[in-house]
Amino acid sequence: MSAEPIIYALIFVGVLVLVEGLYLVVFGKSISLNSRVNRRLEMLEKGTRREEVLEKLRKEMEQHMNSKSIPLYSLLSEKAQRAAIAFSPQQLIMLMGGVAVVAFLGLTIGTETEAPVRALISVGIGIGAIYFWVSSKANKRMGMIEEQLPDAVELMVRSLRVGHPFSSAISIVAKEVQDPLASEFGVIADEAAYGRDVGEALKDMAERLDMQDLRFLAVAVTIQQQSGGNLAEILAGLAKVIRARFRLFRRVKAITAEAKWSGKFLSAFPIVALIVINVSDPHYYDEVMDNPLFIPACFLVGIFLCANLFVMRVLTDIKV
Repeated sequence: MSAEPIIYALIFVGVLVLVEGLYLVVFGKSISLNSRVNRRLEMLEKGTRREEVLEKLRKEMEQHMNSKSIPLYSLLSEKAQRAAIAFSPQQLIMLMGGVAVVAFLGLTIGTETEAPVRALISVGIGIGAIYFWVSSKANKRMGMIEEQLPDAVELMVRSLRVGHPFSSAISIVAKEVQDPLASEFGVIADEAAYGRDVGEALKDMAERLDMQDLRFLAVAVTIQQQSGGNLAEILAGLAKVIRARFRLFRRVKAITAEAKWSGKFLSAFPIVALIVINVSDPHYYDEVMDNPLFIPACFLVGIFLCANLFVMRVLTDIKV
């Protein structure tokens, strides 16, 4: 009994590693966020036709938003969209089920918990592990896009100043920068080549990624198309604004990091202490476990720990 919390944690970490391994085996290392290559150009260099590359990338980008009606999947679709997960919604749901089965087998082998409790915990691990994995992918990808965007806008400004049209400037960004922003702008460049309005394509990308800086870019391009003006100067000012916002976000993140980690530490410390006590002395709580107030007290402590995380998150959620 004393080792069960450790087994739960090991199973959770194990299924995360299993999911990441399956993802890299199925789709290849080129799609990993740790790979600093331009996936769109890589597919083009392999001989894939431009329209086929566009169709494949658009399908991956839109498949999750088109599946919000699937029960429970709506909780995951937005983050999966931002992460550009190549797994289809059906594959992710099947993966949740497979992870839950693996967790159930691990709990059956490693613990003596009742079957209904094992099943409930396994379902929680299956859903929670996939959600945590997709969320971490989304946060990492969005952070990389936010970091790349000012340089991409400045590259467009330099292209416009030497006489390139805006569609060519976007194509240059798609070739010169790295993923994930390169493939996003590559899709826009391909759509523009097939006749779609660039401002509309930028607006759709901003809404799909839910990124304010991209909305600024889309609005600037749309206004210039309708009323005219020096687009290079507009984008140069926008690049300064985006870079200043990025620095401000990083500064706020650094200032609030101590409070965030304090909240996490204060919430995790009682759980870690409980695990250490049970491992070192399994009979430490035997005298009080039969007390009728023991279980309500455990629930009360759990509620307070969750409330601590929520309150610290609200206090450090500074709107910029």
